[in-house]
Amino acid sequence: MDGMHYEGIIIRPPSEAESILLQVTVGCSHNKCTFCGTYKGVRFRIKEHSVIDRDIRHAAQNFPFLKRVFITDGDALILPQSRLIRVLSAIREQMPWVLRVGLYGNAKSVLRKTPEELAQLRELGLGIVYMGLESGDDQVLEEVRKGLPPQRIIEAGQRVRQSGLKLSVTAILGLGGRQRSLEHARATGEALTAMDPNYVGLLTLMVLPNTELARRIEKGGFQLLDTREILQELREMLFYTQMTRGLFFANHASNYLPLRVRMPGEKSKALATIDAALRGRVSLRPEWMRGL
Repeated sequence: MDGMHYEGIIIRPPSEAESILLQVTVGCSHNKCTFCGTYKGVRFRIKEHSVIDRDIRHAAQNFPFLKRVFITDGDALILPQSRLIRVLSAIREQMPWVLRVGLYGNAKSVLRKTPEELAQLRELGLGIVYMGLESGDDQVLEEVRKGLPPQRIIEAGQRVRQSGLKLSVTAILGLGGRQRSLEHARATGEALTAMDPNYVGLLTLMVLPNTELARRIEKGGFQLLDTREILQELREMLFYTQMTRGLFFANHASNYLPLRVRMPGEKSKALATIDAALRGRVSLRPEWMRGL
């Protein structure tokens, strides 16, 4: 085999741009969210031991200059504990220079692990779990078919933190539409406060044509926010987010106003920046520059 073995679309967080990407699952174990078109038509499965082992050997031989590994696809934490232990142990044995391993874990997968199991993974090199909250509002999560209510997602985030792992949580501006904008913003800020993650990453909703949400918009059942309304929602969400430390990012390519806020010290300054943008005194990312 020449190089790493990848199937389908490989998604990674922006912060894992310099990481070795090790694909251990194909697709997403949930794959029902109405706004996501990434894994449509892809049946979720765990890759064979032999393929993963070959990839780890290849990475060890060819990427000694990369200090991080990111395990894909959409929900690698769903692997049985014994499989995860095997993967992490192989990374540690064959790439002892790796400083951190990260992966996506949805709330259901986190809650299937005991705190002791998560701590065991941390001891083997897992350093960070990326988890999608998307919204803290019950109604929004139900409408987008996230699969769990906010309180269960909050519980999962708290479990990650209590296990000594770093937690990065994503939320999506505009996901409540005009109908639930205020409720979505406030409840999401409150949920982030309850989880107190190390990192928050905000994205702005971009509608993909192959999604259930796109069909709902066509039928008039969902109204997208305009740029000003997105900024107002961003301000409200940040205002209601209390973090004891860490970074609050809104610098994803989908966002109109890139922000990187060290919490809690830079929060007031960031709110002032948003207010200036609402008054037209800060330039925004033009539509043609936005992306997934």
